[in-house]
Amino acid sequence: MEGTRLFAACVGLMLSCTYANYGSWMNLGMQGLDVWRNPQIYVVGTSPLCGRIPGLSPGQRKLCQLRQDHMSSVGRGARAGIAECQHQFRHSRWNCSTVDDSSVFGPVLQIPSREAAFAHSIAAAGVVMSVARSCRDGQLASCGCSQAARPDHLDDEWVWGGCGDNIHYGYRFAKGFVDVREKEKKHKRGSVKFARSRMNIHNNEAGRRSVIALTKLNCKCHGVSGSCSAVTCWQRLPAFREVGDLLKDKYDGATEVTVTRRGRLRVTDRRYRRPTPEDLVYIQESPDYCRKNSTLGSSGTTGRTCDRTSQGTDGCGLLCCGRGYNTQHVTVAERCSCKFIWCCKVQCKTCRRERTIHTCK
Repeated sequence: MEGTRLFAACVGLMLSCTYANYGSWMNLGMQGLDVWRNPQIYVVGTSPLCGRIPGLSPGQRKLCQLRQDHMSSVGRGARAGIAECQHQFRHSRWNCSTVDDSSVFGPVLQIPSREAAFAHSIAAAGVVMSVARSCRDGQLASCGCSQAARPDHLDDEWVWGGCGDNIHYGYRFAKGFVDVREKEKKHKRGSVKFARSRMNIHNNEAGRRSVIALTKLNCKCHGVSGSCSAVTCWQRLPAFREVGDLLKDKYDGATEVTVTRRGRLRVTDRRYRRPTPEDLVYIQESPDYCRKNSTLGSSGTTGRTCDRTSQGTDGCGLLCCGRGYNTQHVTVAERCSCKFIWCCKVQCKTCRRERTIHTCK
């Protein structure tokens, strides 16, 4: 999805600086990854490359310098998180649009809302999965295949081995790299910034735990002619779409909280249960995102395609915020009547058909 430029000053209780200066480590997902594949360019002139990446905190720069070979994996994880966010919110008023600076999502993530909760959790989950896979594939010097213990319920005759995804290492590295940004800040206990840091740490952990919760046991038969005389099993990461779906459910059921002076989360409405480490939490209600507001980082919904017949978030009624919609009839060309010609090509005709498109006013 193309980024939308948003230039504005941060305002409100949570915003104390211009958002353009509020970098994010997720910016690694917007950067090209080629710079990390060649060890000869880890130093540019006399300045280490890690120190020249916008968006990293001092603690993250130190970890980058210690584990330079991990940064390509972190970048892939962040990129996967951004893409999954855009998939999950493609039919919502806020569609996880990116901007052209190191803040990635713009000022919207400075609001301690449900959207910020989801973005932090999905990005943290992306890093766990990417690093875990890189360990398995032998791309990182400090880790290899999974060393997880054999599950108790595994059949005694089955072999626990193979080369599993190293989820334990991925979790530990992601926790250290992502959370250090919040932990190195010396905010006064009970302050607004302290509360936001606690919220981010909680949601980062929820994202990482979602990966662990969905980890699967993978088994493969061995033997002549499929006899399955031996079975080897190992742990395998879930598909990232499963993680995205789970965290979207957590987003829908996120809990509004405040943070006590001791740094503990407290439910705003005592009628609701205290959130678990697997749940998402937020401090402030979301803006409606209906109209373009550069200060809030909302691009609005004008011009967005909607479904006239849907009662969901993609329906014209909800997505267009009651402003109504425009209807346009267009002709599209697409491949049709495809046939396989021996050997070896596929031959198709070009068909034209009329489509009706509805867009928000």
